Amino acid sequence: MYAGNADAPAREVFRQTLCVGRSRLRASTGALGFVFFGGPTIVAGLVPWLLTRWHADSQPTALQILGGVLLVLGAALVLETTTRFALQGRGTPAPWAPPERFVVRGSYRVVRNPMYVGVIALIAGQGLLLGRELLFAWAAAAWLFFHLFVLFEEEPGLRRRFGGEYEDYCARVARWLPTAPRSPRYSRRRQGRPARRSL
Repeated sequence: MYAGNADAPAREVFRQTLCVGRSRLRASTGALGFVFFGGPTIVAGLVPWLLTRWHADSQPTALQILGGVLLVLGAALVLETTTRFALQGRGTPAPWAPPERFVVRGSYRVVRNPMYVGVIALIAGQGLLLGRELLFAWAAAAWLFFHLFVLFEEEPGLRRRFGGEYEDYCARVARWLPTAPRSPRYSRRRQGRPARRSL
């Protein structure tokens, strides 16, 4: 009886570790599925292909190089944010399977919507690489859709779920324009000042 009681904490730790591992595995699988078969692939892959069939016009080499840089940056942001959602937030970027924990590390320390920024960079990068102005119009339309979704759906949901933690985050990090990381003390110093809309 004594040995069994002594083993109980170890079994509980093992059970919790196993549950966390399964949760992260499900989140990783869902996140990868979302990236490769969902939003980013459709918005930054399928739609640009339908618009241009990826046929290139003449374009200066410098702009093509810049387009390639944007493609690499955009892909890195999408993969990095997806990985953080799965491993740290234990969820996916999909609205129907959001993370269980609030993620504020990595690129989320400098901008609130790095995945959307990455998707826009992928579209703009293709526009520069292919020399197709139509893709810049699509990038602007996609950004407008993301902006409205963030304003009226995503941010209200995050405020309901995470409360003051999310409010503090919004006070420190801009919505679209990367900013230098700020400590939580910055938002406390701003308490009592008139609210200012962030980009």
